[in-house]
Amino acid sequence: MQDLKKYFITINREYKEGDVAVFRQKFSGDNIVSAVLYATALGVYEAELNGKKVGEQMFAPGYTYYPRRVLYQEHDVTELLNAGSESSGENELVFYLGQGWYCGRFLCENQTQIYGEKPAVSWMLCIKFADGSEKVIHSGTDVEELESPYGYAGEYDGEVYFADGRNNVIGNPVVFTGAIDFALEKTLTEVRIQEEMPVRNVTVSEGKTILDFGQNFAGIVEIHPEFLGNETLTVRHGEILNPDGSLYTANLRKAKATVVYHAGTDKKVYRPRFTYMGFRYVEISGAEYKPGMVKAYALYTDMRRTGFFECGHEKVQKLYENQVWGQKSNYVEVPTDCPQRDERMGYTGDGQVFALTGAYNFDTNDFWKNFLRDLELGQLDNSEGYVCATVPQTGPAGIGFVNMLGWGNAVTILPELMYWQFGDEKALPQQYESMKKFVEAEIRKMEGRNLWLGVSLGDWLALGKDMAWQAQHNNPISNSFIVHDLKVVSETAKALGYEEDAARYQAQYQATRDAYLQMFVKEDGDVADDYQSAYIMALKFVIPEGELRQKVMKKFVENVRREGLTTGFFATEHLLPMLVEAGEAKLAYDVLLQEGCPGWMYQVDRGATTTWERWDAIREDGTVNEDKITDDNMVSFNHYAFGSVGEFYYQYILGIKPLEPGFRKVKIQPYPDERLGRVAGAYLSGAGEIKSAWKYEGEKVMITVTVPVEAEIYLPDGRVEKVSAGEYSYEVNKA
Repeated sequence: MQDLKKYFITINREYKEGDVAVFRQKFSGDNIVSAVLYATALGVYEAELNGKKVGEQMFAPGYTYYPRRVLYQEHDVTELLNAGSESSGENELVFYLGQGWYCGRFLCENQTQIYGEKPAVSWMLCIKFADGSEKVIHSGTDVEELESPYGYAGEYDGEVYFADGRNNVIGNPVVFTGAIDFALEKTLTEVRIQEEMPVRNVTVSEGKTILDFGQNFAGIVEIHPEFLGNETLTVRHGEILNPDGSLYTANLRKAKATVVYHAGTDKKVYRPRFTYMGFRYVEISGAEYKPGMVKAYALYTDMRRTGFFECGHEKVQKLYENQVWGQKSNYVEVPTDCPQRDERMGYTGDGQVFALTGAYNFDTNDFWKNFLRDLELGQLDNSEGYVCATVPQTGPAGIGFVNMLGWGNAVTILPELMYWQFGDEKALPQQYESMKKFVEAEIRKMEGRNLWLGVSLGDWLALGKDMAWQAQHNNPISNSFIVHDLKVVSETAKALGYEEDAARYQAQYQATRDAYLQMFVKEDGDVADDYQSAYIMALKFVIPEGELRQKVMKKFVENVRREGLTTGFFATEHLLPMLVEAGEAKLAYDVLLQEGCPGWMYQVDRGATTTWERWDAIREDGTVNEDKITDDNMVSFNHYAFGSVGEFYYQYILGIKPLEPGFRKVKIQPYPDERLGRVAGAYLSGAGEIKSAWKYEGEKVMITVTVPVEAEIYLPDGRVEKVSAGEYSYEVNKA
């Protein structure tokens, strides 16, 4: 649909942050049999035909790396027309155009006009008539611009809306003259309005009403104006409350996260078009609250739910649900870090850490295809083959003083995951050149040492280890990712028949692994001076099977027994699995269940309904941890990185793993623990539904497994059963 590039229009006035344009095009139709609308924008648009929203997508056309790729949508709108084979009528097509990521306020630095000076929109309505003729109605300078009902609209601050029915014509758009040398691609994923979030509690104090939805989530509040006269309703959003019951908003930083609704003659239900918030609570002022006045809805990328888990331990169950809500809240167009403050950017590090857990919860293959496409395209504009810490990136970049290893390595981790989890045979080949560019940058930075020794953030947000400490101790963490990169690229090159590349990267893989072992691992198994995160990352990506690995395992277990959990964003994902692999399943459960800080149950005990950015986001004395790590407040109560514990739920508590890509062959190896009582769960793989359940009955553990394909079932008593598709039950003695 490249013709859309011909019809971009924009406003005929100076840029003003938060501006929303409204364009109207009227047309008549007689004997129309079909109508298809194609649309795109540099910014964010929503289309209405005869007063009804076109499609279900929010924030269309979606966030991409605009210099190289913009998405478009295709909708059959025949049913929305005031016309048909035996009737005719006047039709009104309206486009609301916001600034969005393209030129609205975005990033921690609160910049505007990042990708362009003004927003633009283009559409084509392709009509077919009963006599076989066709007509295309498209955007152009003959379109009317109407007075906007929006006083302001932006992702961070919210919206100011005037429901007074204004629709006066104020002029016409002009032809957009900015750069359009990007590819137009059809939308692969869509952010949509999802489940309604019911009000759980109402508190009124000093003219303000606090609504508690009982769940922290990303979403919007819908306003029903039949409950209002001419009041101005102000709705503020927050994740927690202050001790006095008022709304806590300090962690929003510069984001206002506010909707101001000026009620008037227009009684159409108001729903924000250009913003969303991360919140559990809203504060309403300006009008007396009445039940039904506002409704809240979750909002996230539309994905098929594939993972399910339930158990007899209330807190363990709550943690599972918290990580699912963390994913819902942060899979909004891109894998964001958080949904509430002035950030909401597509972080590669956070994304890769949670990716496996998320791929069990939901079918995320298309989500990652979309993300990796922008990663690859942005990389083309970067120096040295660099992969930015956030995708889509905001422009050409290069490797800085802080190398951000652990973030850019998503370039290999994600396509490898897509291959194993979804059986996507194209994921690694499609990403090969991108992976190769990044690995070549890593090799250059080794400067002949076979390791990249530089400054990075290390195992980010490990409790008690500030940025300076991480910068000085990051190298065993950072270089473990490089070892993995080299392994993936060498294996992919071999599979693709690139013999020269395969030999080069295999040799470098061995050299870097050897250099890592020499620098960071002692003969007695100590890693990086008994650093827990380094033990984990070395065991995950570097140390091969053999005597040394067993020594490292022993030291690692001793460290955990002595110090408990001390990990940050990266090592936490692998902590519990690695304990199980070390033969310490009980210790893994001990760490999962311990209620001190840092720990998952610590958060649950303090009312968390999603996982937090910092282990101690709320201190033991109940105060919010507002200690600055960077230049500003950095405490989010809805960050999914530590929710990567979901991987342990699926792969170890339930014991569901792929033996072949896409679960064409399955491994089932649950690790029961009596403290959970009973467990049941399922994963809807591409090969079919896999179920695993266990429960304690007296001195026995009863295990039930259902597999859609050939499987190997590893039982706690050491038995291994090789089975075909079917349902199987086993009884083993309690350990």
